[in-house]
Amino acid sequence: MAKEDTDVIVIGAGNAALCAALAARENGASVIVLEAAPENESGGNSRYTAGLFRIPYANIEELEQIIPDLSEEEKTNVDFGSYTRDQFFDDMARVTQYRANPDLLEIMVDRAHETGIWMCSHGVRFLPAYGRQAFKVDGKFKFWGGAHIEATGGGPGLIGSLMGAAKSNNIEIRFGTPANALITEGNQVEGVVCRTLGKTQNLFAKTVILACGGFEANSEWRTRCLGPGWDLAKVRGTRFNMGDGIRMALDIGAMPYGNWSGAHSVGWDRNAPEFGDLAVGDNFQKHSYPFGIIVNADGDRFVDEGADFRNYTYVRYGRAVLEQPGHFAWQVFDSKVTHLLRDEYRIRQVTKVQAETLEDLARILDGVDPDSFLKTVTEFNAAVAIDTPFNPNIKDGRHSQSNDVKKSNWANALDTPPYEAYAITCGITFTFGGLRINEHANVLDTSHQPIPNLYAAGELVGGIFYFNYPGGSGLVSGSVFGRIAGTSAGRQAMGLEN
Repeated sequence: MAKEDTDVIVIGAGNAALCAALAARENGASVIVLEAAPENESGGNSRYTAGLFRIPYANIEELEQIIPDLSEEEKTNVDFGSYTRDQFFDDMARVTQYRANPDLLEIMVDRAHETGIWMCSHGVRFLPAYGRQAFKVDGKFKFWGGAHIEATGGGPGLIGSLMGAAKSNNIEIRFGTPANALITEGNQVEGVVCRTLGKTQNLFAKTVILACGGFEANSEWRTRCLGPGWDLAKVRGTRFNMGDGIRMALDIGAMPYGNWSGAHSVGWDRNAPEFGDLAVGDNFQKHSYPFGIIVNADGDRFVDEGADFRNYTYVRYGRAVLEQPGHFAWQVFDSKVTHLLRDEYRIRQVTKVQAETLEDLARILDGVDPDSFLKTVTEFNAAVAIDTPFNPNIKDGRHSQSNDVKKSNWANALDTPPYEAYAITCGITFTFGGLRINEHANVLDTSHQPIPNLYAAGELVGGIFYFNYPGGSGLVSGSVFGRIAGTSAGRQAMGLEN
């Protein structure tokens, strides 16, 4: 069996992994990145995202540190507002029902801005997320919901920039090279058993960083951990996230941690493929539901579509769709709001129907009880609070109710043809359960002690997300803890103090 040595091994090649590799290299370490996917599918789930980042900033000057290319017209005619560290911390705490590890949460929030600047120094470029996080009112864009920043080129652009930075820093990336096990001596990690071109190899290192995602592509693990029905969810991203990094760490005594029965999931096109499609990216998602209603096979509404900005509800609602009869639902809109629908509703690969009357629409909603649907719409329309103005940029309080389900904001009667409806199911993004780490990104064992030479970052870290998820915080978590893991592992490998 071949043997080889390096300072730091990084397992995975997504956002967290590449940030870890760059940080380790900055500290003088030689780095090898092991990526299970072939090059044309590499980049983990990060490559399938829109590249949205939730980075706090107190004012336009702090925003410009992340987006230095803002034009004078943008600074004058766009209301960027602010999104403070306290707001970010409070949003994370609130949507995770105050279960998120406060120490990890504080690190993520406090270091998000500086990590964004650091990523810029490595060639990542950011821009305002106009198409997803702002609406134009009275001729002026106004941002809402906290996640105002996206990587240029979305997920593919983000990964392309990080890959370019890695290569220019002499970081070796080995594609099609999955890791199978950790090599240990006593209680410390000394390397990785990996496989390339059908041959098994022992690769030794002073430190190892796990950053290869959760177990969302593993239908058996999904069913065992998330529950019945989760084997039927579509996988939004890579087919390679089988939980191998978690398994390898648990095999040597790492502590499982976090919301193992929870996952990030969304409303996803009902006829999307089994795994993500890089040609479509994240455009199978359907996130403009706050401006319409969602009905199940019984023709009933089952969630409060306007409970909050979609950033704070879409993860819970993906799970809610999976729990419906047949594991699907329809989002329904009328022509008063279709101009507000995001670009993902206009892709060629979309499951859509359209009709001039509600009666005709009811007949073509595949799998839906038409009489019950019409009853739901009639009740909903009659209950709309028409005295409250509709405003998509704020929680406007314009409410309605049907099936004993309230819509708290953005309620409009479905009364203006043509009517459009989009079929969705549940698309799973990543799982919330994983490994426990400390402030240096050391993986902890079941006695809460660091496993020597082992670090972790990204989606396989537990304790950060529970039940729900504020949009844009996953990439930030990966970047922040990836940088910390790389710095810690690199400094240790070079004999420096952390």
